[in-house]
Formats: sequence, C-alpha cells, structure tokens
Amino acid sequence: MRINIEEYELPHIDSGPYGITTGKDGALWFTQHKANQIGRMTIDGKLTHIDLPTVNAGVLSITSTAQGDIWFTENRVNKIGKLTVTGEITEYTLPTSDSGPFGITQGHNGDIWFTEMNGNRVGVISRDGEITEYDLPDPGSYPSFIVAGTDHALWFTQNQSNQIGRITLEGDVTTYNLPTEKAGPVGITNGPDGALWFVEINGNKIGRITTSGVISEYPIPTPNARPHAIVTGPDDALWFTEWGSNQIGRITVNGKITEYSIPTKNAEPHGIVVGSDKALWFAEECNKLGRLSFGQKP
Repeated sequence: MRINIEEYELPHIDSGPYGITTGKDGALWFTQHKANQIGRMTIDGKLTHIDLPTVNAGVLSITSTAQGDIWFTENRVNKIGKLTVTGEITEYTLPTSDSGPFGITQGHNGDIWFTEMNGNRVGVISRDGEITEYDLPDPGSYPSFIVAGTDHALWFTQNQSNQIGRITLEGDVTTYNLPTEKAGPVGITNGPDGALWFVEINGNKIGRITTSGVISEYPIPTPNARPHAIVTGPDDALWFTEWGSNQIGRITVNGKITEYSIPTKNAEPHGIVVGSDKALWFAEECNKLGRLSFGQKP
C-alpha cells in the first residue's frame, strides 16, 4: 500500500493540538490545550479557532455527536464542555472537585460518557444536563479513553491499574487484567471485527479484547514507540499514533503491523481520526495537523 503524509501548520505558536474528531459538518475539530481553544479545519485547509470561556482549562479529548455538537474535556478545571452547531459553548462543572476529566464519547442512548483520571470514576451527562458518576473498583486506576462498544456498554482503558474496563448503562463495572505487566493502556476503539482494540503505551503493544473478555496482544516492531490513540481506518485496519517513534502505525485484524514515518521530526502525534475525505487525520503536539491518504496499490 502506498501512502502519502501531508502536514498543516497551525497559525498560533505552540497551541498544543491534542484530541481530534470529525464533525457532522465534515470538518476536523481539535483541542489546543496550550492555546485554550477549540480549532476547526476543513479538509481543504481552512482554519478557524474558538476561545474557551474558562482560562487555562486544559482541554484534551474531543468527540462529535450524531446531533452535530462537539463535546470536550477540560482536564485542569473539572469541567465538560459542549460546543453547539450554532457556536455556543456550555460548560458543565463536575460534582466532585479535581476529578481530572479526560476521555469522552457519545453513548448508545445519546448521553455523553467521560472518564475521570484523578477521581477514579466514569461519569455520564444526560441529554437534560444531569451528571451521574460511578466509582471504579480499583483505587488509582487512572481511567483514560472511553468508547461505546458493540455490546451496548462502554469500554475504557485503566492506565495505572493495567486493565480494560466495561461499564453498563446502569453503571455496573467489570474489569479485565492485561497479560503484560505495567502495559499502560491508553487509546481504545471499536474494531472492524466487533472487538475492542487498544494501545499499550508502556507495553509497546497493540491489544485486542472481545466483548466476552478474551485478550490478545501484538508487539510493535519499533522499540519505545509510545502508542497513544487508535482508530479503525477506511481500509478495515486499525491505525494508531506513535509519539515516541514519530510514526503512524497500522495493524490488520490478523496482527500484521506496518509503520509510516511522519515528515516533521519530534512531531509527537496524539489524537487520530478518519476524516470525511476518508484520510487519516492526526494532531501533532509540534503545532501541526497531519493527513495520511492512500495511493493505489502497485
């Protein structure tokens, strides 16, 4: 497979792009935790930026809903933010202080689910704005990314307790221990095979867990790759960022891994998403957005 990687420089110096999602409008929406902004970029490169109401919010993860709204976590100020299709921002302060919200996704019934890294909880915001929090069974588990699974439950990584978690819509939690010690799971996504796929930032592996809890692991060829986020691509393979080795990785459902170098050195890629143009878009801490597109097979 031939691929092409392009990079788009952001206008604000040291803005810190981190999370990225594709909006219902077809544009890329991304967080800028250093600039305290939400960015929007069309697939032809037109940029706009929206300032957050709260200073030094530490905006990190971001997701787009079926209704077209953009939701994001404000890690430093204990808030969840919502940007409507009309450009209005609403912030929801979490009931428990200093909870450190991180991962965020839309659930099966339209509610917004999120993780609390410091609070050791998973939370949910209902469509009428009511917030409910669920404690996790293992102390200091550091819940990270979260995704709605195919089994009508939410699945999330627990970075410090070395587990994958599952929570039902009623708040019942099940955890699964990873075979690799201190693997440090971070990103997680639905695979094309119906399983959940995740990255192990310390274990230097890509993991797979079925909805019944069977786990497989695949070592990444490059040492200390530091994989971060993962998404299913338009080619029915899984694509992931490697901020330690400055690469974008690809793994098939059979476990074959290929890696592609990013042109800019020390780019530190983090979030990754499939764009409306069927290319892979990713956020680079070096103040750029990257785009990986597919060529014809030779």
